[in-house]
Amino acid sequence: MPKTKSHSSAKKRFKVTGTGKIKRKSAFKSHILTKKSKKRKRFLTHGALVSDADKGRIMHLLGMK
Repeated sequence: MPKTKSHSSAKKRFKVTGTGKIKRKSAFKSHILTKKSKKRKRFLTHGALVSDADKGRIMHLLGMK
């Protein structure tokens, strides 16, 4: 049985916490920042957790399921 390969871009975008939840970065913080307010950019800095509906697919991409 060959080794299963994990999705390279998923490895860079998601981290699994100790309790099994998946952390992600907020979107819309990479470019065109001049028109966004300071408050909006500040809140986009914080990460978030992946929803339960998407958790299975991302675990599959990471090769953990």
